[in-house]
Amino acid sequence: MLLAACGSSGSPSAEPQPATTGPATTEPATTTTLAATTTVQSTTTTRARPTTTATRPAPTTAATQPVPGGPPFSGTAVRVTAADLPFSWRPGCPVAPEDLRKLQLSFWGFDDQAHTGELVVHASEAQAVIGVFERLYERRFPIRRMEVIDVYGGSDDASIAADNTSGFNCRNAVSSGPPTWSAHAYGRAIDVNPVENPYILNGTVLPPAGAPYVDRRNVRPGMAVRGGELVAAFAAAGWSWGGVWANPDYQHFSTSGN
Repeated sequence: MLLAACGSSGSPSAEPQPATTGPATTEPATTTTLAATTTVQSTTTTRARPTTTATRPAPTTAATQPVPGGPPFSGTAVRVTAADLPFSWRPGCPVAPEDLRKLQLSFWGFDDQAHTGELVVHASEAQAVIGVFERLYERRFPIRRMEVIDVYGGSDDASIAADNTSGFNCRNAVSSGPPTWSAHAYGRAIDVNPVENPYILNGTVLPPAGAPYVDRRNVRPGMAVRGGELVAAFAAAGWSWGGVWANPDYQHFSTSGN
């Protein structure tokens, strides 16, 4: 990225509302449960972003149990083409459009209402990611919005400023080292609630609206914390959390730990 975090529709909540540059979709989630089907295609990639050991402890919270009520969860995966990814994909990216899937997922907003959002991931991770968000939906873990990053012109800065949960974006990693592909460029990383879960790179808070959430001891809705529901849901799928890095990226989850 540029100086941005590795980064739905939802409605505003009582939490501090970040500035948005992309539209937020607020249509209610479908009441028909769809079977999620994907064609799994595995690819082998090399990632150069190093992981490091955290220097600060994260608070521990207990994972919650499923909450009854509301429309049933819906999670589907559909194929995409280059035309579906006008800003997030270009020739030379480490994956081809046919190796990606667009997920349509139910989620609970900060308004305590069900919504439907979209994000793009690698085809081989589609079923696992659907499972992650089904678990979060069952626990009513709140998500601000969920839109493909093309809604924001492929700008990670704009997406995280809007508190948008997103996946695939063909871009470099945001780090102080030499340029390398981000795990997002492979469709193997997801940023969740970037304002509530900022990336702190050498003391810089990304996005800036995440500054009130730098204190992780004050656990509020939508936050990723050690032992909390968001971290547990991704861990159950075998994904790693960037919140344990020396430069903690609390919003970032990936298959590689990078």
